[in-house]
Amino acid sequence: MIRRATWRAHTTDNSAAARAAASKLLEKSIMTVFKYDHVHLRSPDPEATAQFYENMFGAEISRSLYPAGTPFAGQPRITMKLGGTSFYVAPTDPRTPNGDPPKAPHFGLEHIGLTVENLDAAAAELKGKGAHFTLEPVTFTPGIKIAFVQAPQGVLVELIQRDR
Repeated sequence: MIRRATWRAHTTDNSAAARAAASKLLEKSIMTVFKYDHVHLRSPDPEATAQFYENMFGAEISRSLYPAGTPFAGQPRITMKLGGTSFYVAPTDPRTPNGDPPKAPHFGLEHIGLTVENLDAAAAELKGKGAHFTLEPVTFTPGIKIAFVQAPQGVLVELIQRDR
């Protein structure tokens, strides 16, 4: 990182050498910008997984086929939009066996978090649709209520109500 005093020295000296040195320092200190793109789920039944997210949470589902030359050529390719996020639901990998989903809590990606305005109403709606709650709605901290729903393949979905 460039120290402020060093940076000021480079910015007040207008010589070509000073500009080149400052440019070189900036190139080294600026980190690549990473932007969020998607979550990738794997399922022995991608269609059933997609239907779960569509029925429970209103995910928008689009379907196509995997292109030739991919390990899944000709199989259904499912993309979901949920809470402004893209989710891809892939079938099991035909080249290697898939392991069982981990049991929570576990290391690595553990859950997906979705915000709701009224957690109690959302929980009642989801229960009416047959959702299984691993944690019923509870006040987590003042102003924040949470609940967890079990989704296919061991994925947990956290529902969060934040008082504004």
